[in-house]
Amino acid sequence: MSQAKRKFRKDGPSATPGEPQSGETWRKPRPQVGTLPFRFDEEGRFRIMLITSRESRRWVIPKGWPMRSLKPHRAAEREAYEEAGLKGRVGKAAVGVYAYEKRLAGGLVVPCEVSVFLLRMTGQRKRWPEMGQRDGRWFSPDEAAELVQEEGLRHLLREFNPGGMGKTKERPRTPRKRSSKPAGEAASRRATKQA
Repeated sequence: MSQAKRKFRKDGPSATPGEPQSGETWRKPRPQVGTLPFRFDEEGRFRIMLITSRESRRWVIPKGWPMRSLKPHRAAEREAYEEAGLKGRVGKAAVGVYAYEKRLAGGLVVPCEVSVFLLRMTGQRKRWPEMGQRDGRWFSPDEAAELVQEEGLRHLLREFNPGGMGKTKERPRTPRKRSSKPAGEAASRRATKQA
């Protein structure tokens, strides 16, 4: 676990006098940040990575507590690295929020609201802090939605695409620019300019 994360974890939810004890629930949701890692496969189909949680082994997205020294999207990007070794480009604006209940050590249940940021995956590191503690796999959005337990996350997965929150699941194709001039005329102009 990184120094910044370890430092923040002390500041995260803990059972102190006046706070809920084991088996009780916090009233106010705690903020978390997460990424929705995505890529396009060889056939241009949209894929989302899910990872397993360490304790219950259920399918989730990389997420964690905000970090004081980082903006929310950067903290979410950091979680994707620490939990799955992912690197890529992260969006600055959250694409959605979902709620879930996190069970901490000692049985304390903390309601959380996760702000989700897009992460277009460009690679995966050979080593990362939580390597070997979680499994990760790429799924279609519909497959991913069937695997997660949180209804709000399920909704985000079903409605998400790389260009926004619509239903398109294939990479948008950009038309090639074509010259309005006949091919021979454009080629002869280039040859004339070079001479």
